[in-house]
Amino acid sequence: MKSGDPRTWMWTRALEALNEAERLHKQFFHLGRSPSRRPVWEPPVDIFEGDGALHIVVALPGVTLDRLKVVSEGTSLLISGDLPVPWEGRIGALHRMEIPHGRFERRIEGLPPGLQATRHALCDGCLFLSFRKPEHP
Repeated sequence: MKSGDPRTWMWTRALEALNEAERLHKQFFHLGRSPSRRPVWEPPVDIFEGDGALHIVVALPGVTLDRLKVVSEGTSLLISGDLPVPWEGRIGALHRMEIPHGRFERRIEGLPPGLQATRHALCDGCLFLSFRKPEHP
């Protein structure tokens, strides 16, 4: 086939897209280890600040508040919980499993000391946390 053949070009682009999707999946939903040495997955996090506040957004699709724990430990924050598999107890063949399930933990370290929590909400599959930064004289 010639290099200008649309079938070759389309196939190459499709493979590139699949490789990029796999790379992003591994980057954002990778396995880690908890202090208890049990395997966990780590949800992706966005952290930004503005208006004297620090905002943290954690992607937790499918997680409910009763399965979520947030603990402040000095200048770090530990977000943990578990996401059960939705098909538990059902019989059938599993063809693909890309959505992380089971125990998750995400530790965010190096936060400014003296943060005061002002908002927390679980909405649209994301945990939103806001902290007021201490005012310095």
